[in-house]
Amino acid sequence: MNYQIFRKRDQANGAFDGGKIMENKPIGFPHEGGLLKPYSNLFYWAHAWSDHGGLIDVHPHQGFEIMSFVLKGTIEHYDNKYERWKQLHEGDAQIIRAGNGITHAEKFLPGTHIFQIWVDPDLSKTLSKEASYDDYSSDLFPVEDHVGYTEKVYSGDNGPMEMDAIGLRFRELNLEPGTYQFDVEDDSEHANYIIGGRLMIGEDELSVDDFFQVKSGNYEIEVTEETKLFRAVTPKELGYRTYAQLQGISA
Repeated sequence: MNYQIFRKRDQANGAFDGGKIMENKPIGFPHEGGLLKPYSNLFYWAHAWSDHGGLIDVHPHQGFEIMSFVLKGTIEHYDNKYERWKQLHEGDAQIIRAGNGITHAEKFLPGTHIFQIWVDPDLSKTLSKEASYDDYSSDLFPVEDHVGYTEKVYSGDNGPMEMDAIGLRFRELNLEPGTYQFDVEDDSEHANYIIGGRLMIGEDELSVDDFFQVKSGNYEIEVTEETKLFRAVTPKELGYRTYAQLQGISA
């Protein structure tokens, strides 16, 4: 199997609001020291949480797309387009198409966990587009039943999230104990983050906050206890140079 593992200890980490919001990042910023660099159109991935609540104060973004997936609890979002706080709850998601510029803030209520993932949709085109965003409630995402697991579909195929970035598919898998095989299409790669539970891939045992990439072929995992897995399917070829490539910081 063609896979690479990035355990929690191999990932970057960070904090906001004086440590009230903590992060571990399979893909962080270059100065943060994580082993995995940006690849394809994926250039930032953080698991952020707050035990007692915290604030990421008003800050700007341009060009790229920002996706937030609420794993647990509630976040509140403020931006300069609507100038009011809006809530996202467990299972909800949001995409910000930063375009020609948007300013926003995020408030974590106590006990909240989220993923925030940033992607490059070709900044040479999006920097001139008007910024926009959409919030999606959990019940908008279809859930597909498979033998031994369910798959929540955020984007791609029949997922409702609308993105400018090409070829991206985001999924959440809830797996019962058992053995599963997955195929990586010739034009894609898989990245998997373990939200909860435990599994084996090859001879390696992985648990919460571990992350693994599979670049080609098919792969088998053995789930040893009920496991929640978040998957990003990314394209191998984009047809444009990403910001990370132009800056020399991609994998």
